[in-house]
Amino acid sequence: MKKIFTALTFALACSTITGMAQTATALKPGQDSTKKKFEIPKDAEPLSYADFSWINGQNRQTSKLLDNKYFTGDFTFDMNYTRSNHNPIDNTVTGSTALARNGEVAVSFVGIGGDFHYDNVRGRIMTQFGTRSTVVPRNDYSGYKGQYDLPDAYRYLSEAYGGYHFNAWHGINVDMGIFMSYIGMYSYNNFENWSYQPSYTSDNTPWFFNGIRVQAFPSVTTKVELWIINGWQSYGVFNKMPGFGFSVNTRPSPTFSFVSNNYFGTDVAGAPGVKRYHTDNSIQHLYYDAANKSTSGIKRAAFTLTADFGFQNGTAPGNVVYSAFGKNASNFISAMAYNRLWFGKDMKWGWTLGGGFMSNPSRYLALVPPGQATDSFLAASTPGSKMAGWDGSTCLDYNPNQFLTVRFELVHRFMNVPYFNGHGGVTSASGYQTNPATSFNPNSYIPADPSFTPDLVKSENRFVIALMTRF
Repeated sequence: MKKIFTALTFALACSTITGMAQTATALKPGQDSTKKKFEIPKDAEPLSYADFSWINGQNRQTSKLLDNKYFTGDFTFDMNYTRSNHNPIDNTVTGSTALARNGEVAVSFVGIGGDFHYDNVRGRIMTQFGTRSTVVPRNDYSGYKGQYDLPDAYRYLSEAYGGYHFNAWHGINVDMGIFMSYIGMYSYNNFENWSYQPSYTSDNTPWFFNGIRVQAFPSVTTKVELWIINGWQSYGVFNKMPGFGFSVNTRPSPTFSFVSNNYFGTDVAGAPGVKRYHTDNSIQHLYYDAANKSTSGIKRAAFTLTADFGFQNGTAPGNVVYSAFGKNASNFISAMAYNRLWFGKDMKWGWTLGGGFMSNPSRYLALVPPGQATDSFLAASTPGSKMAGWDGSTCLDYNPNQFLTVRFELVHRFMNVPYFNGHGGVTSASGYQTNPATSFNPNSYIPADPSFTPDLVKSENRFVIALMTRF
């Protein structure tokens, strides 16, 4: 594993140096548009005054098929096939929100919706069909507080909010509902990302919030968001106090972006005395951009760096103590870095290489393994319990046009505790939840077998093939 990690690190450095070398030596003056002076238009759309389609987590499309005065449509279809070296008998992927089924073609995300806009009133709705409608809501415990089954009520909505646009500064938006968080840099919509399986920093931090968001644009280069939300990626409130947060996104030039997301809340169920703090910070830099995109060769090169730190502090019922460090440590320290090259005529090809690490004692942000591995994992997730790992990935994209991406990806992940699904699976000795011989009988469910031990392992290698379309 050390050899794999060393090779990935070396390859990441080489790809970055290669792109920079193109700029420094192989190119003639005037070929690299990142070296040209750029004057920011004062009346441009905020954060859209230049071509930012290179940014990881942002839509690369320049137009929509359905766009008029009242509505802008947005339709995404995301399918994948993945297989690990363990080939689990229950065809289950653990520790991921992008992947769910092993050795099967899976429909991950079908998003149908768009943005409504009329007379300063705004609204957005986006559906969430496919495996993500199960693998994401299952990580939210707040829905089990009280009645009316919040996970089922919300699971088919990835975004649903309405609001109003105020014509002050360069725009102020006030929205209420479910909206994307963008903590961890990666977008929830994999069509917008440089790779398919995100590193731990992104996959173990919130994809969405439910609450009130204020977006203010004091200039064309800066956006500030304020949040009053139910909690940390939660449909409901864990205790009495809501969560609070803010985000600052600045793009001082067409080649640089910085985002800082910050959060404070009480997200340990039944423990209002335990406070959670988190900061997430990302930089993205476009270090080469060919002026002529119609020829062969490297057209763009960019890298990203993200670093997170968070912790929980306080005392829960039963005198359970949480602290930032020490024997009762409950913190989250992580980072990830990626480098991407766009090449070929009209940038139809892209290559991404990167990875990251995570340390999460007490495991409070870790994605919980499913099936019969759930109870034992949660029982071991106490203050001070160890959990740390790293991952690396590389992928090749083919983008024949702005509406389609075909992706081929290799991923290696390691954790210092058994976490990934081994060949024996996490469901049962047969891999089925029901007796295959009588599966149409509603009373044929296999009861929990005390003798069955989930087969969790410390590392996995897998490949991913994904096809994503967006209109």
